Amino acid sequence: MTTAPLLDIQTVQRVRKGAILVALLALIGLSIVTQSIGGVDGSWHETVEAIGLGAIILSIVGRAWCSLYIGGRKKAEIVDRGPYSISRNPLYVFSFFGAFGMGAQTGSLTIAGLFVVAAFLVFLLTVQREEAFLSREFGAVYAAYRARVPRFGPRFSLWRDERELTIRPAFFLLTIRDGLVFLLALPIFELIDMGQAQGWLRVFAHLP
Repeated sequence: MTTAPLLDIQTVQRVRKGAILVALLALIGLSIVTQSIGGVDGSWHETVEAIGLGAIILSIVGRAWCSLYIGGRKKAEIVDRGPYSISRNPLYVFSFFGAFGMGAQTGSLTIAGLFVVAAFLVFLLTVQREEAFLSREFGAVYAAYRARVPRFGPRFSLWRDERELTIRPAFFLLTIRDGLVFLLALPIFELIDMGQAQGWLRVFAHLP
């Protein structure tokens, strides 16, 4: 049986960001040659976009919330309070909402779903390598946490919290900055919509 190589956290994060960029470019390419079934100005398109914007806002707020607990602590201790008491990877769970929201700016639930699938596959590979690192670093403590709390979940019955938190503003602001990247989907896909409406971009398929 083969196991994932034991990479340090920084290397894992670099690989994750590279994989996300490749997936994002591929999906943007797909959105250029497809269009939602309602066209670029129909009610279907506008409704899906609005739902997607809500998902992006939820993602940004949720990721920031998670950073209050985990910021700067991932390599130093096992955080098992707040969102990390019900899911081992709540920040990634909120990122799935962001991925959906980005894809939904095409007006197509199909594209939005593909964004989520791509994000899930990238984060699944990332999580497997992070788990190998954490198992090596924290041994039985992490094994107990892993046995108790689902990888993604969430399992709300496990909720536990702290009365006070020590906040590290630099990590909180970094997470906010990274989350705001999801909003870049709005101008990017608006430009694609404009190009399709003007006939500058050829549409080969219409997707729900």
